[in-house]
Amino acid sequence: MRNIFRNADAASSREPQNWHAIDWRRVERNVRTMQIRIAKATLEQDWRRVKALQRSLIHSFSTRALAVKRVTENQGKRTAGVDRVLWGTPALKWEAVAMLKQQRGYRPQPLRRVFIPKSNGKERPLGIPTMFDRAMQALHLLGLEPVAESTSDPNSYGFRRNRSTADAMGQIFVCMSKKASASWTLEADIEGCFDNIGHAWLERHVPMNKLILRKWLKAGVVHKGRLSPTDEGTPQGGIISPTLANVTLNGLESGLLAHLGALIGKKKAAKLKVNVIRYADDFVITCASKEVLETHVRPWVEAFLAQRGLRLSPHKTRVTHIDEGFDFLGWNFRKYAGTLLIKPSRKNVKAFYGKVSEVIKGNLMVKQEVLLSKLNPILRGWSQYHQW
Repeated sequence: MRNIFRNADAASSREPQNWHAIDWRRVERNVRTMQIRIAKATLEQDWRRVKALQRSLIHSFSTRALAVKRVTENQGKRTAGVDRVLWGTPALKWEAVAMLKQQRGYRPQPLRRVFIPKSNGKERPLGIPTMFDRAMQALHLLGLEPVAESTSDPNSYGFRRNRSTADAMGQIFVCMSKKASASWTLEADIEGCFDNIGHAWLERHVPMNKLILRKWLKAGVVHKGRLSPTDEGTPQGGIISPTLANVTLNGLESGLLAHLGALIGKKKAAKLKVNVIRYADDFVITCASKEVLETHVRPWVEAFLAQRGLRLSPHKTRVTHIDEGFDFLGWNFRKYAGTLLIKPSRKNVKAFYGKVSEVIKGNLMVKQEVLLSKLNPILRGWSQYHQW
């Protein structure tokens, strides 16, 4: 352990003198090496060592620099928080790296509330932190990610490196395409997952600095000049929120399989072909028996979520047969004459046509090449998503 801190001190003595002088290959290599150590300690369940390694990681120059790089090069780099401050120049970025070194007495500012439209016509509330708070979240996320990855369910695909919606779709094909595959699915929808996660559960179970986590959760939200408290949930818009949601739902797959094994025996449970495929807060559960899904699986899932302050939507959660088909992540999965077919869902196609129609109607008087330049990114994005 002493060698870890000695190496960190040696690295700090060789820190570059400005933003352009940073060797990003070395920075990423240093952070990756420490993350691997945290992951190994997590697998060994050596939580004291995990905590010490996380503390060393978040105080290192490499991690601070990488955190600033993340928040100044992502899609939200031009979206300011309540202080209206952006880090658009190398000098400001370099100053931010130094600012992250002073973590004692840190107090996050309230989130700025903005709303974005949803496909169903409603609006999704986002909470936008300040640039400094985003960088602090990115900093601690680098220490939390290896723990979350090491404890994640095997078939969890959302907000994880090298995993995508296409991987989730592929896993459903593996679980349901054969003649002897499970025929029933529980389509689950969690009501406002990000907005309703219990703070008490997060503070007890998320393996990171509890004091800083509590400050983020209780920071409050500003909308139209009015400050509102945040008593539950982790706001969409924070860079660490997707990982906090994943940590909250980790154990859904492994816990359910363990529960069924203890209830009816491992051999009988294996014959039921129960599989959980989850992408962020959306998931489906397959099973060979409709009765088991309704009497054993769904009640256990509801109890699992209730411990975390969450619940299933009674209107959107349902049990369906694969011959009827179900929608998941923009695709429709359905068996025709024993063959599993996957195609874009009607809802997804309707939203796509609506977006194309809106662009065309709004550009009736422009030249053809101008209209095509506006349509091509939409067409290309939709086709690339469904190319699998």
